[in-house]
Amino acid sequence: MAIVFPILLLLFVGTAEVGRLFYTYTTLAKATKLGARYLSNKKELTTGTQTERDALVLKAQNFVVCGYEDCAGRTPIVPGLTTANVNVTLPDTTVIITSVRVQITGYQYTRGVFTLAGVTGNNTLYFELRPGTTIRYMFSS
Repeated sequence: MAIVFPILLLLFVGTAEVGRLFYTYTTLAKATKLGARYLSNKKELTTGTQTERDALVLKAQNFVVCGYEDCAGRTPIVPGLTTANVNVTLPDTTVIITSVRVQITGYQYTRGVFTLAGVTGNNTLYFELRPGTTIRYMFSS
């Protein structure tokens, strides 16, 4: 029993950590879908000024980060996510916009407490998660 317990404990903790990793990735992927869907229904992307386009992009980034148009005083959906991690790709206004892309870049997954890196002191192990969504723009001609 004394030999089997540490192995079972390690398997349990590893399974829980992989579950947290998948949960975080899925949450980020759904958030990018929300941001892309928000932008895909905005006519101002083609008819508005650059200031209006920038304001829409900022609102979409806030939707991805915290789920609201304004993230002031709100908690991000996952720890460490900021609007700097949200990359919105729009074609320039001289071409017909056919799609919008929202992607998470530079977000590093935070490990749980019970990992081998914490026990061994090796903190160089990390995962960079990069989910993204491309959605057709609804007002293209």
